[in-house]
Amino acid sequence: MSTMFGALNRFISRLDSESPSQSSRDRSAYGFQVLRNKNLEIPIEPWYDFIVGINGRQVDNPDPNLFATEVRNCAGSTVSLILWNAKGQRTRTLALPIPTPSPTLGITLQWTPLSVTEDVWHVLDVIPNSPADNAGLLSYGDYIVGTPEGNVHGESGLGELVEDYLSRNLRLFVYNHEYAVTRLITLTPSRSWGGSGALGCVLGFGALHRLPAPMTEPIAGPGETLFETARFSNEEHRPPSTQPQSQSPSYYPPPSSAPQSSDYLVPASLASPPPAPPQSATSLAAGPPKGARKPRSVAAPNMTFDDYFREGEQKSKEEDFAPSNKAAAPPPPPPKGGKAPPQAKSPDLTPGPDREREENKIEESGGTESVDG
Repeated sequence: MSTMFGALNRFISRLDSESPSQSSRDRSAYGFQVLRNKNLEIPIEPWYDFIVGINGRQVDNPDPNLFATEVRNCAGSTVSLILWNAKGQRTRTLALPIPTPSPTLGITLQWTPLSVTEDVWHVLDVIPNSPADNAGLLSYGDYIVGTPEGNVHGESGLGELVEDYLSRNLRLFVYNHEYAVTRLITLTPSRSWGGSGALGCVLGFGALHRLPAPMTEPIAGPGETLFETARFSNEEHRPPSTQPQSQSPSYYPPPSSAPQSSDYLVPASLASPPPAPPQSATSLAAGPPKGARKPRSVAAPNMTFDDYFREGEQKSKEEDFAPSNKAAAPPPPPPKGGKAPPQAKSPDLTPGPDREREENKIEESGGTESVDG
């Protein structure tokens, strides 16, 4: 299992290194990381929150004096902070009142790249009676986010730190996703605890093991944006694409007569077919040319699935009950006079005068004839 996760993590890391400029731009983003919050009334979480904007403008200068001056200028009013949180990698806006006597926020900041939050190790499995088990690590819910012993960078950073602290106490900051708490644990890495590894746990690292959003936040629905991005007044303005809204969701492109935005690419298979050219009366009477292919029916642009299946069912019924070319010829039409054809009479077997007269002739002729011996 650990080999499979290791190979998958290396593959994800290789994809991250080969990602386009968007990924490199996110990795190079900076902000003021909140290291300490002395004002408990401010809903700012140390280590996880980064201040990336103030009063609608992006923070692009590492000078803390400029940031403090902007806060003091808002004395007696409110200051708008744009915060980026490592849990779920989401952005939110927070408005805080600034008192006049002491125009400060009561927080300690440090200019830090946002990529430091990627150095997180997800605890996937804990072996019983191992150093990790004795320290209280929990599988799947715990994330190792740092250590007071120093900075740890990269996938191999934690392994190198563990090797330096073999048979010594090592302190680690661990965040639990299920309880949304961060605790400090102490463990003693060892090679002689009776199992494999110095910690006795399976760790995951990479894009699949980032800190998830808190469980108290609503789950994103289908079609919603998973990662939110902040827009600042000093950024290049990007006009949003406009799309005509309707009461019911449409799964097909609008007709060609409606104005379409250039931001959308309509696939050829979904585009409505062009109108057929007009046909003359002689071509309609002659019928389709011999050897021509049967035209393929194309679904209408605004046809729903029920209409599509209903049309297919109707075509199937017409093909099943279509008359064959080898069927018997239909009966002839009735005469023009409107009278029914005469019915054939059965022969009369009752004796009559004509029949008796014929029998008498046969008897007379038979009596007069003689045969010579």
